[in-house]
Amino acid sequence: MVGRLLRMAWVGLGGALLLGCGSMVERGAQSLEGLPPATDSLTTTANLGQTAFRATVVATLRQPVTSTRTGLAMFWHRSREVVVGNVPVSMSLMELPEEQPGTEAFERFLDGEGLPKRELGRVKCLVDGPGFFGEFDRQLEKASRSVDVQIYIFDNDDIGVRYAQKLARKSSTVPVRVLFDDMGTNTAIMAPPLTPAPDGFLPPEDMKACLKDGSNVAVRRTLNPWLVADHTKLLVFDDKTAILGGMNIGREYYSEWHDLMLKVEGPIVGSLAREFQSAWRKAGPWGDLAGLFPGRKIQWPDVVGNDVPLRILRTDAPSGRSEVLEASIAAMRASRERIWIQNPYFASDDLARAAQDAARRGVDVRVIFPLENDSRLMELSNLETARGLISAGVKVYHYPVMTHLKAMICDGWATVGSANFDVLSMRLNRELNLAFSDERSVADLADSIFLPDFRRSKRVKLEDTESPMAPFVESVADQL
Repeated sequence: MVGRLLRMAWVGLGGALLLGCGSMVERGAQSLEGLPPATDSLTTTANLGQTAFRATVVATLRQPVTSTRTGLAMFWHRSREVVVGNVPVSMSLMELPEEQPGTEAFERFLDGEGLPKRELGRVKCLVDGPGFFGEFDRQLEKASRSVDVQIYIFDNDDIGVRYAQKLARKSSTVPVRVLFDDMGTNTAIMAPPLTPAPDGFLPPEDMKACLKDGSNVAVRRTLNPWLVADHTKLLVFDDKTAILGGMNIGREYYSEWHDLMLKVEGPIVGSLAREFQSAWRKAGPWGDLAGLFPGRKIQWPDVVGNDVPLRILRTDAPSGRSEVLEASIAAMRASRERIWIQNPYFASDDLARAAQDAARRGVDVRVIFPLENDSRLMELSNLETARGLISAGVKVYHYPVMTHLKAMICDGWATVGSANFDVLSMRLNRELNLAFSDERSVADLADSIFLPDFRRSKRVKLEDTESPMAPFVESVADQL
């Protein structure tokens, strides 16, 4: 009887969290249905209850301005999506930008649209677990002043614990700060990875306690007013090197999924360090008032000869920022040659229509989805999106394993980061992308990701998208 009540409580909380994190909750539900749970039901219920309390009571007390603005943004954008998502309005009648993506004229056009100004730096693709975690290890080893880690999910599997221990050891000599999303982490730890844990491994119940156990690591949770998450992934070492993109800390990202991070160096790392600093301070006891007090001084890197212009793009609902969406739409509408997209969750009607319109005017539009998504709901939604894309002339591909990668190339302009092609990432959740027009950097992205992934993927035919549930699911996914 107790087990049944706990399961009902879990489902109730999971249903609430579904609006904010459908994929993670669905995986948690699947673990209860078939796979052995990663965490026992009592701990799961307690964790979710604490998350719900912090997302409501604590967030309201610490962050009253942020909570109010987030609520207003939630009401506006979800209501808007109900209307816009069900009214077939094409952008093709709107005047197209004259400036081609990849040119200095296009970058000046984005400047004129009020997007953040470009800063100098350089990027390198870190592909899959070996690319990201190998670089994480190298940077962690040589850091001498500071280590700052902001992550959406700090999982409690063997990889999460391994990196918690590495950070703990580093904290004996260097200040280490870890910031993870409360809802993202507590929903993710409900489901185990596909890879079995080592014999005798017991997942910790609380990753904050695990990180702090016997260490000097400073740990904070980002709160989730109105169940809106901070989906940012950003690691900064000594204010000199940053890593950002789509990967969290856990077994899926280490060895199971296809994914991408960017290593960033140069003066722009100072601005990325400032981004971390702002999130860290807001997550502290002073909340919205933290900006009134001075923070840690950032040491800005020097300019070197091969630095190129890079642009930080954010989604941040309380601040009214939807820069990832604005820049992406502008680039897709201005493209003349190619639009190459890889994203696991494509549920934004605005972006889908921009891709369809581009294909109809002769642009080489290609989209890569995972063959088997980690979310069954989003897998069905992707099928409906793919149906509309293919009907418009877009080439759609299925990557053979789960690809969690979020990247797009429009002619000579590219963007990579944490943002999915859905309403949450484009209008509500806090996201961090980097955009650039440097020819060599865009070519590296094409050569490292898109060209090999097109070869490995299977072209999707229109008849492959038929599903009686897909249209209904897509309308639900519009809200996710």
